[in-house]
Amino acid sequence: MVTNIYFISGFALLVVVMLLIDLGLFNKKAHKISNKEAAIWSCVWIGLAAIFGGLVYTFLGIEKASEFYTAFLIEKALSVDNLFVFILVFGFFKVPEQYHHKVLFWGIVGAIVLRAIFIFTGATIISYTYLPDFTILGYTFHEVNIILTLFGLFLVYAGIKSLGGDDDDEQDFSKSFGVKIIKSIFPVTDKFDGGKFFTIENGKKVGTLLLVVVGVIEVTDLIFAVDSIPAIFTVSRDPFILYTSNIFAILGLRTLYFLLANFMHYFAYLKYGLAGILSFIGFKMVIAPIYHISSPLSLSVVATLLFAATIASIVWKPKVEEKEEEKELVA
Repeated sequence: MVTNIYFISGFALLVVVMLLIDLGLFNKKAHKISNKEAAIWSCVWIGLAAIFGGLVYTFLGIEKASEFYTAFLIEKALSVDNLFVFILVFGFFKVPEQYHHKVLFWGIVGAIVLRAIFIFTGATIISYTYLPDFTILGYTFHEVNIILTLFGLFLVYAGIKSLGGDDDDEQDFSKSFGVKIIKSIFPVTDKFDGGKFFTIENGKKVGTLLLVVVGVIEVTDLIFAVDSIPAIFTVSRDPFILYTSNIFAILGLRTLYFLLANFMHYFAYLKYGLAGILSFIGFKMVIAPIYHISSPLSLSVVATLLFAATIASIVWKPKVEEKEEEKELVA
């Protein structure tokens, strides 16, 4: 417990320092994030996560370290889906590229708070929803949890459903719940005013379109958390491991977004890998009372599915993208 307190204090300090450095030192002036800058920061965040996992291994052992890395990888992989939607949101509202970073920054800050509420509340609820051991047909079931079993079935369903068609490209984000929330709290305008969230219009202080976009991003992350948070609960019951791995994963999303936006063809088959991860995690949740799949094995399965999907996207490009590249060469 004392070790966890030191870890939590050090982790909180690291997050605050890195956010201040990111926003205050490297992004004083609004600008478009280059691929080089995005790649460097992505390596920084992944490197910090790797180092932190190493500290977990040193002080808490291989099982906790495996839980940390598995939860980190699951959250990182599932969060890529968020990024595809973020690209659509920015395109729909025509957000100038130099302000993408600012919107994502405050979206991440909001996610840090919301994930804490989700994880620690969820851990408490789960601790009270275990059934007494029972026997069916001579087999005794141990530690059956109602919430985790329902979430497991939901994740299997979500994984299968995600293989179907996706019509997000045609979604009208102006009618999303995030827009309704912002408009219910502040009077808003349908215009941007540089990188400001508030401006003066007709003598009144109103929220800008940039503020509305932040609201949409926050609600989008909240929706995706319905998948990712239950998924990591199958990896560990330790809120410390779950929260630290979760935060390290989402802190790197901002820079990963800029790489993804420019190299989307490298993720063409990622949805199949994510579907497999969701289904595997759901299956693990459901069979947990019968058979325990170890954290190292879970880490191997998740990493293999993610790696295979990425390699498939690089090797076998969709025909539509190949034709578009041919047109660009001809032009």
